[in-house]
Amino acid sequence: MNLQARPLSAISRRATHILFKEMGVVDTIRFLNQFSLGQVDYSKERRKWLDDISLDNAISQIKAERKKPAVGNLF
Repeated sequence: MNLQARPLSAISRRATHILFKEMGVVDTIRFLNQFSLGQVDYSKERRKWLDDISLDNAISQIKAERKKPAVGNLF
């Protein structure tokens, strides 16, 4: 067991190499992309979706969704 702390960059490089070797380049990239922070400003995007919706309208939509029958269990 190695108790010596290594720099995070060295650990990341080694982990990426292991993933490439074991899973292949494509699957490794797909796996790593799920942790990407992305380029989107969530606050700006949220305002686009929600600025035209009043609180009363949002509550009405939630209540309407809750009244819909549940679709079978997916799992």
